[in-house]
Amino acid sequence: PERLLEIHSGIGEIIRAFQPTAVALEQLYSHYKRPQTAILMGHARGVICLAAAQAAIPVEHYAATQVKRILTGNGRAPKTQVQLAICRELNLPQIPEPHDVADALAIAICHVYLHARAETLKQ
Repeated sequence: PERLLEIHSGIGEIIRAFQPTAVALEQLYSHYKRPQTAILMGHARGVICLAAAQAAIPVEHYAATQVKRILTGNGRAPKTQVQLAICRELNLPQIPEPHDVADALAIAICHVYLHARAETLKQ
């Protein structure tokens, strides 16, 4: 419970500081061999969604395969290929570390691309 409170408080601080217009999250996927991990990740996602809802920010969920397909053209691309695509898209001199940062950037790029595409189709 203390860690969930810390996550919720931290997300709340980020929302207040940066005032995002959307929150993009990767959909949960866990191997059945590790159901406890999926449950813990679900708890963390829940408090993130709660913080977004409290700030009236919409939350979008993307499958990992969708994110990989948007960035690389291949929904089964290896992590290194996704990392290189992030570097290319954002003109970064090196791969972001730790790996979680690269994952977050990939989800953000996917969201921006799909949102921009949806806006273009509306016009």
